[in-house]
Amino acid sequence: MANNQSWIRSHTCGDARRDDSGASVVLAGWVMNHRDLGGVIFIDLRDRYGITQVVFRPEENRELAERAARLRMESVVAVKGTVGLRPADMVRGDLATGEIEVVATDLELLNDCRELPFMIRDDNDASDETRLKYRYLDLRRPVMQKNILLRHRVSQTVRRYFDHQRFVEIETPMLMKSTPEGARDYLVPSRIHKGCFYALPQSPQTYKQLLMVAGFDRYFQIVKCFRDEDLRADRQPEFTQIDVEMSFIDEDGIIQVVEGLMAAVFREAAGIDLPVPFPRMGYDEALLRYGNDSPDIRYGMEIEPLNELVGRSGFKVFDDTVSGNGAVRGFTLEQCGPLSRKQVDDLTEYIRGFGAKGLVVIQMKEEGASSPILKFLQPGVAEALTDRFSMRPGDALFIVADRPAVTAAALGNLRRHLAAAFGRIPDGTFAPVWVLDFPLLDWDEAEQRYTAMHHPFTSPKPEDISRLATDPGSVRARAYDLVLNGSEVAGGSIRNYRRDVQQLLFSTLGIDAETAERKFGFLMRALEFGAPPHGGIAFGLDRLVTLIAGETSIREVIAFPKTTSAFSLMDESPSKVDEKQLDELGITILKTEE
Repeated sequence: MANNQSWIRSHTCGDARRDDSGASVVLAGWVMNHRDLGGVIFIDLRDRYGITQVVFRPEENRELAERAARLRMESVVAVKGTVGLRPADMVRGDLATGEIEVVATDLELLNDCRELPFMIRDDNDASDETRLKYRYLDLRRPVMQKNILLRHRVSQTVRRYFDHQRFVEIETPMLMKSTPEGARDYLVPSRIHKGCFYALPQSPQTYKQLLMVAGFDRYFQIVKCFRDEDLRADRQPEFTQIDVEMSFIDEDGIIQVVEGLMAAVFREAAGIDLPVPFPRMGYDEALLRYGNDSPDIRYGMEIEPLNELVGRSGFKVFDDTVSGNGAVRGFTLEQCGPLSRKQVDDLTEYIRGFGAKGLVVIQMKEEGASSPILKFLQPGVAEALTDRFSMRPGDALFIVADRPAVTAAALGNLRRHLAAAFGRIPDGTFAPVWVLDFPLLDWDEAEQRYTAMHHPFTSPKPEDISRLATDPGSVRARAYDLVLNGSEVAGGSIRNYRRDVQQLLFSTLGIDAETAERKFGFLMRALEFGAPPHGGIAFGLDRLVTLIAGETSIREVIAFPKTTSAFSLMDESPSKVDEKQLDELGITILKTEE
């Protein structure tokens, strides 16, 4: 090409169509595919907008075709040419540009590409470690670009929706006071105030409450949050929240706003109609029917209480559990065929990971019920169990007898495990559900004290406040979680807006007045200056986009994630710093034996 500006494109690689036939264009992008058909060179040129086939014909310009033949995969090139129509038998219906090709008249190699660590395509066999080390290459893959663009559309929809609902987007500080309550804070040392530290926010909770005191009655923010905790596929040290707070509102009002947001996000960002309102259920009901407080309601296999059927069954495990105020519960998996002894043993070992001591499996065969425990049961008990679940040949009943919490955890996890293993989860289905009426407090056995189930600013139900001093474990919270396909995507609560109630809750949590003043004095003082009733909710943006995209890990929708050990393989962080930097901060690193 003739001049230094000739690479400036006139069209993207996804623009040209049949109507552009005969037009002169300049395209720029990456060489995705390269084919030599008897001297005629074809390349697929790719950018984030699409793919265009470019043809180099040696009979028209041999030198140009020879240069094209030497191009490496993923090299960056600019091509000048004329849009032409493909022959009818070469039209590609899977491409938006599939009816045209660009016949090249000029080519400029803008930057060559060295040997690739993996192929830039969705079906490559690169390890997760290699993908993260070369994340800038991984992000070129079509599925990754699709995920990042989906995340963009979700974020833009959120902003448009809240702006239409008269919310104000307000940024809150990234450097804040450390108020550890739950996960560990990431600490940032102060150079000016030696020996003092900022914390990176685990959430903007206190700031958004202060914004309510300030009179901004509808606030939102798409904000980075940080937690120094052990990681899993669904956790990152830094993550993104859609943070929301409202004044003069109750639970129903917040739920209505959130359902409108979810409907807009699915409709505008993913082209999916999500019917509203969403179903609701109480925390206790969720534990009873699904074994956890994040119920996946896309499939059946609901858990049933069985104490009244087996309390005097003759089977010692059942009888002892019922008489000891334990819980015998079960669910069926329909038409799973006969399960082998090894399969049952493996499932038993699986639920032991959740504290259960054993698993009872009753299988229905053509000749009737079959299980090692049947010989211990009183007459009629087996029939009562199979009738309870309307079992047919090919069905299996899974029963756990243990303390209520253990029974719920074991069956809840087993239910999900079997649904996935036997293909009972419908594809492309989104089933949101609200979970309400959570306990306000959890009992921490290790610390022998109550802790906040959500956070210490959640309001108890007004009718339960009097029991905070006498029976804290029975107090219910004005809290609500939004669950989607078995994953919590948002959680929130109505807040304590009066100092006396907040102080009472701190006292119940074992936070004395001096500690409360040191950690939260600024908030307590603000509550004395006309704080309005308020409440809010926070979405996990990463998790929401992961579910919409059909991925299983939030790393697939984050541009530059960390590993499960909170390490960035690409830029090798965290890393050591110079002694001079440490001296400026007044920090000494203690030498320890490895």
